[in-house]
Amino acid sequence: MLRFLVLVVASLCICLYALPVESLKRQTPSAVPQYVLDYAPLVWLDLEEQFFPSDIANQLLNTHPQSSSSSDDVGTAPNPLNLENLDQLNRLGDDNVYLTANDDWTQTPEWTRGVRPDGSGKTSGAVTCAMLTHNKDNTTLDAFYFYFFAYNHGNTVLGQELGDHLGDWEHVMVRFDISTGTPQAVWLAQHSAGNAFEYAALEKQGDRAVVYSARGSHATYATSGSHDHTIPGLPLEFGFLQDYTGQGTLWDPVQSAYFYSVSFPEGTAPGDASNPSFTAYDDSPTNWLYFLGHWGNAQLSDDDTRQQDFFGQKKYTGGPTGPRDKQINRDSVCGEFLPVCVVNILLPPGSK
Repeated sequence: MLRFLVLVVASLCICLYALPVESLKRQTPSAVPQYVLDYAPLVWLDLEEQFFPSDIANQLLNTHPQSSSSSDDVGTAPNPLNLENLDQLNRLGDDNVYLTANDDWTQTPEWTRGVRPDGSGKTSGAVTCAMLTHNKDNTTLDAFYFYFFAYNHGNTVLGQELGDHLGDWEHVMVRFDISTGTPQAVWLAQHSAGNAFEYAALEKQGDRAVVYSARGSHATYATSGSHDHTIPGLPLEFGFLQDYTGQGTLWDPVQSAYFYSVSFPEGTAPGDASNPSFTAYDDSPTNWLYFLGHWGNAQLSDDDTRQQDFFGQKKYTGGPTGPRDKQINRDSVCGEFLPVCVVNILLPPGSK
């Protein structure tokens, strides 16, 4: 009897983390290319993660717009601010606007903690992903899976915490052959750079690639373990800046996502994403994608008692810009994040 109970418990544990690997019957718009869903990456969140994926709209409920050049609120901002009028802040100064917390975000209030995915991998009650497709030339489609976190917890170097900021946009991009609907290559964003792999090289659950989100910083990697990012795009065996990944909670971002396509005017050069046109596949709110500002506070000033300096590096930095600023009209898989785009055919040595 005891042996039977052990087998039952083991089976339940396996089911908890082995998400569906075939085409998932999600509540997604019928016009979304099915292969974009079939090959949507799954994400392992680290075992010690404290800042989980966050509802995109909820960020607006807990912040207000401020100018980086002034501590004063932006008086002409829409009120209430929401995903359908967020783009109106652009008239106040392009990327000069910061979504500033209503409370002391350095104390990591509860709303910055996000939503832990449930046993099916879904962030119930929270839309934490924006999926964006770009049909480049009727032969190649780039599918961007943008992941949102309310808070980025930075790395610790020699006992000093660096790079904390409010708001965190991360992404994985999969390049597809439209004629066959098969994935060719994947870009994993990591801070200001990243790494590219042939799709075949990555770990899989069924046909779906599995990637790893770094604890706190949420940079995406191909394997679990420690990852140096002292020099962006050039992993070293040892370095001062280390990300850590592991198998804690498995997240299926497209179960709770908005779905869009993006296009550019005819004749737009590769790499030029200055004039995008976003179209929702369903009733997903769209105007927020045009927002040019930042999804968190401006960097704390040096005279702020909460700020700390470590050889010119700050503990509290400025929030990031959104998806439209992540090279969504790229030529190579790597975009312009790396001077030379190398698409790896194997995982790093020592990985699974």
